[in-house]
Amino acid sequence: MNALMQRIENRRDDLITLTQDLIRIPTLNPPGRHYHDICSLVGERMSKQGWKVEMVRAEGALGDSDRYPRWNVVCRLEGRAAGDCVHFNSHHDVVAVGEGWTRDPFGAELDGGKIYGRGACDMKGGMATSIIAAEVFVAHHPEFRGAIEISATADEESGGYGGVAYLAERGFFDPARVQHVIIPEPLNKDRICLGHRGVWWAEIETKGHIAHGSMPFLGDCAVRHMGAVLDEMEATLFPLLAGKRTDMPVVPDGAKSSTLNINSIHGGEPVQDADYTGLPSACVPDRCILTIDRRFLIEEDIAEVKAEVARMMDKIRTTRPDFRYEIRDLFEVMPTMTPEDAPIVRTLQDAVQLVMGKPAEFVVSPGTYDQKHIDRIGRLKNCIAYGPGVLDLAHQPDEWIGVDDMVDSGKVMALTLTKLLT
Repeated sequence: MNALMQRIENRRDDLITLTQDLIRIPTLNPPGRHYHDICSLVGERMSKQGWKVEMVRAEGALGDSDRYPRWNVVCRLEGRAAGDCVHFNSHHDVVAVGEGWTRDPFGAELDGGKIYGRGACDMKGGMATSIIAAEVFVAHHPEFRGAIEISATADEESGGYGGVAYLAERGFFDPARVQHVIIPEPLNKDRICLGHRGVWWAEIETKGHIAHGSMPFLGDCAVRHMGAVLDEMEATLFPLLAGKRTDMPVVPDGAKSSTLNINSIHGGEPVQDADYTGLPSACVPDRCILTIDRRFLIEEDIAEVKAEVARMMDKIRTTRPDFRYEIRDLFEVMPTMTPEDAPIVRTLQDAVQLVMGKPAEFVVSPGTYDQKHIDRIGRLKNCIAYGPGVLDLAHQPDEWIGVDDMVDSGKVMALTLTKLLT
């Protein structure tokens, strides 16, 4: 064990360089830039070491187009004897940069033991860590049994339908092919994430009647109707959700309750192109659309989650003349939680204890990640998230990943491979 741990320490500089190389590829989603570039970087690296590499475009998947093709890469190395397959899955896409940065978002600057950049924490640092851990394990145990897979997949930040979902539909996560899955999401190096809450995205549209803005009494303002919806949410729905609590070990504590986020609201005249210099037209808005992001608990039923919103809308209709609305489902994901006695959980738990000198903490993520597709489509339950990084830094300005955290997580991953494949 000590020799294996020292090999990870000896690869510190390589781990830093690989993480920087990944961050410097601006795989922004949306719209989905440079996906082929990052898959090629990973694939070429592993191919040189004898891994079988498959580049998979998710043709026809949500978001895929000739301008922005959804590329994934799956790398597999067979052992010298039959055995289980351990799969490390990392998403390669990153969210928009946003405002407030004090460093180059794609500069991958190393400063004070931290590597800065969009995607450093979520989750290119975890991807690099899993690659180095696998390489070290193979060098240390060339006679290993079973197989190891490394994948870099698309679109996790927008649902994963052009990434893990597409691969799962094509059998890449069939339990006969893969037995253990580790997703190196940034949940802290001493935590094992068993799963996530559920999610329901929907659009609520209020309907009105267009008229001249100087005579609004001849129309019916859909934005005013939506104002009533917002008022009722504040008065009844938000308090209702705050009162629900779960026994799932969700972090942070605020996410132990049901939550609802107003993702966007649009009403009236569309936003014009940046080069338009004129004034708006004088019209009463005849439609207003609110997009909601409802996160729910494993104790809740999805039908009741939707019914709560429908009842709220029906209540408003009894108090507002001509109130008309429509609710449209966008997508839904059921909560998932791998049992604490699952093989991958027990093995990682032992590895964390050995490397960190303390028991691993079991947590559940407040938001979904690609475990949902491995569970729902692949029917593979032996899946968890474990990786370096602080979850609170994800999607933030000056996002960073700690080098020491990556090294420690790399030791845990390499030791996990040793326990499962030797």
